[in-house]
Amino acid sequence: MVNIIWLLMLLAGIIVAGFNGHIEVVTKASLEAAQTAVNLALELIGLMAMWLGLLKIAEEAGLVALLARLLRPFTRYFFPEIPQDHPAIGSIIMNLSANILGLGNAATPFGLKAMQELQTLNPRPGEATPAMCTFLGLNTGCLTLIPATIIGIRAAASSTDPTIIVGPTILATGFSMVMAVVGDRLLRRFYNGRRG
Repeated sequence: MVNIIWLLMLLAGIIVAGFNGHIEVVTKASLEAAQTAVNLALELIGLMAMWLGLLKIAEEAGLVALLARLLRPFTRYFFPEIPQDHPAIGSIIMNLSANILGLGNAATPFGLKAMQELQTLNPRPGEATPAMCTFLGLNTGCLTLIPATIIGIRAAASSTDPTIIVGPTILATGFSMVMAVVGDRLLRRFYNGRRG
């Protein structure tokens, strides 16, 4: 659906530019946008490589394992139906840890792996389990302490203070995580009430 919307917007822009006799503006804007995208991507590669390298160092130093141990009591609370020795728990913890550190790109593979592992526990494969819904809510609204990608984009855009976003990000993502948890708990009660 989103692809159709983008296609319609693109075609509408071209048609309007053509009717106004400024079709060259579309070509110029397309080339400038492509150049900007390439430059931004190249600058972000360096930043993401640095943060992923730091994450690897933290993993080797045992900091990620420490964070995983700190998160383990939360996984027992949020995912009581998952056995604590199940591989899904490890993937969930790694996903949330990467999200907390602001490494959304690094979190994605762990999130996909967690969903695959959660699917192995699913008695009805065509339907999401409560654990899947909880994980999706936590993943989407996860607290972010270091918004590495946003800092990188701001630095690439020559921001005078790219890290000024840290405080508001912690506040916003903390609120979104609380709302995700509250929404999950309310919807679980509603769902269990309808089933019972």
